[in-house]
Amino acid sequence: IGGSVAPVASSSPGVVAAAAVPPGKGGTRAGAAGRCVFARSFRQSHKLLLCGNTFAVGGGVVVEDQPDVSAVLSAYNQQGDPTLYEEYYSGLKNFIECSLDCHRAELSQLFYPLFVHMYLELVYNQHESEAKSFFERFHGDQECYYQDDLRVLSSLTKKEHMKGNETMLDFRTSKFVLRISRDSYQLLKRHLQEKQNNQIWNIVQEHLYIDIFDGMPRSKQQIDAMVGSLAGEAKREANKAKVFFGLLKEPEFDVPLDDEDEEGENEEGKPKKKKPKRDSVGSKSKKQDPNAPPQNRIPLPELKDSDKLDKVMNMKEAARRVRLGPECLPSICFYTFLNAYQGLTAVDITDDSSMIVGGFADSTVRVWSVTPKKLRSVKAAADLSLIDKESDDVLERIMDEKTASELKILYGHSGPVYGTSFSPDRNYLLSCSEDGTVRLWSLQTFTCLVGYKGHNYPVWDTQFSPYGYYFVSGGHDRVARLWATDHYQPLRIFAGHLADVTCTRFHPNSNYIATGSADRTVRLWDVLNGNCVRIFTGHKGPIHSLAFSPNGRFLATGATDGRVLLWDIGHGLMVGELKGHTDTIYALRFSRDGEILASGSMDNTVRLWDAVKAFEDLETDDFTTATGHINLPENSQDLLLGTYMTKSTPVVHLHFTRRNLLLAAGAYSSQ
Repeated sequence: IGGSVAPVASSSPGVVAAAAVPPGKGGTRAGAAGRCVFARSFRQSHKLLLCGNTFAVGGGVVVEDQPDVSAVLSAYNQQGDPTLYEEYYSGLKNFIECSLDCHRAELSQLFYPLFVHMYLELVYNQHESEAKSFFERFHGDQECYYQDDLRVLSSLTKKEHMKGNETMLDFRTSKFVLRISRDSYQLLKRHLQEKQNNQIWNIVQEHLYIDIFDGMPRSKQQIDAMVGSLAGEAKREANKAKVFFGLLKEPEFDVPLDDEDEEGENEEGKPKKKKPKRDSVGSKSKKQDPNAPPQNRIPLPELKDSDKLDKVMNMKEAARRVRLGPECLPSICFYTFLNAYQGLTAVDITDDSSMIVGGFADSTVRVWSVTPKKLRSVKAAADLSLIDKESDDVLERIMDEKTASELKILYGHSGPVYGTSFSPDRNYLLSCSEDGTVRLWSLQTFTCLVGYKGHNYPVWDTQFSPYGYYFVSGGHDRVARLWATDHYQPLRIFAGHLADVTCTRFHPNSNYIATGSADRTVRLWDVLNGNCVRIFTGHKGPIHSLAFSPNGRFLATGATDGRVLLWDIGHGLMVGELKGHTDTIYALRFSRDGEILASGSMDNTVRLWDAVKAFEDLETDDFTTATGHINLPENSQDLLLGTYMTKSTPVVHLHFTRRNLLLAAGAYSSQ
């Protein structure tokens, strides 16, 4: 069946669900995002077309004028006999349940989108009692992971609800995608045409996009792993674009040996052993990675002398790094925020583990020094003019000892602070808030330098690029924005999610950004042109944590469903599922060399997983990539290396120090 493909319409970022409930980090945030999201309209968000395998997706998002609400809904006019809807649906249900096992799993995917559209069609045409009876009879048959969506749907009982409800109407056409083998599809088509069941056939043609592949039908387990998002699965085409996931070449400079280092080595009696190891750290990244983007693909800031000094320190620390593995697990140091009655909502730790920041629901940002070195501000301008600028210790002299303290409190936001991020050079700090702004703070003066206004609604997360200068933010307006510290306006707007963007992460090479959303998908965006290059579906709840592996090849994602999913970025495939947590996963972090993945959850545990084993022997042949037939290992317990309970502290943040000590943070909750 041929079919023309409609351009993807995108609303302006201003079109969003009414107001967000300002949720706390204790799981309510997920709930609020999830609820206000649902089928912001199942109608347009699942306008699915039927085309064979020849569908090609254009690069960006085509922006059109917003269609009139009534025009969008008018497709529900072509109705059949309202009294027969239950008969149509149960007829199809019986047919699918009686078909062969191999087809049944695939065709069962039709139940949910058809149920929603038939219900909405009845409501739109004002057959309220039939709609109610249809809903009550069949809503129990839907998969458990659609329960929240169905709760929202059950409240739409009148045509007026649909018209005024932006939650119901998503102006971004995204097509509910079903991935079905050609054999199963032919079976369905033959059945519907023989029965002359036009009502269902119309809905299939009008609202569904069926992505047909040649080959074996998928099993129930394979389908269950991939479905569950607001708009069905991703089209296979969506994950075909080339992604440069390799790392950029590090600048070359020598690592000088300190006297102190030499003494230390002599004491151990093995003076020569460390030196070759340190050289290898310097030379490790000298060879260009074949999968890396061109060095100048996006402009990155030049290294300052202080950055080079920091890199040297980093290499020295790396030489003393503990090699982790199943036999050598990291020690974990837990920072518990006690009496945090202000409500801890965000945490970040500097790369060198010297400072920790907390964002709180009382709109404050608090920065602590976790080393003996206290936090000091720069002296006043009058005092600075007296300092000899040529002296070696000028950076020490400009600091005002009178201001030294372990804690600095930053005031400026007018709502809970949901995200914080230190710049790599530790000179700046970002915070984002329910008040719709992202603020940039100086860690020299502990004052606010800029307030970035672009989101009109709560901003859920923000993060600095690993190279500094650029940062990303994501919020309730369903878009992520890329900023540069010296630009007042965003440089890129990443539009495509159907619900709140709940978390954001830069790829280690800074050319890509991953976003997780309450629409239960993860998207990977190209910073250069703003295109979406990967869509990952499989989570059954809003996504709250993302982590790239240090080599840039893999992505780990965690959500309210308590599962950690692992993705191969190059092939665009799910390659693992880690089950064990019983609540939302708010923190994910790979160890410095990528051997271990740590996950932290609202269930008050930190879990350690064997990342090497999870990623070895991957089936990423062409067939798997083409059909999405993924075979996940039945049991993820053999990848679990350890579970560490806190007394009653949900884990909000994880961080590996440069020597692979694991730092965790959260606020003690007395309930």
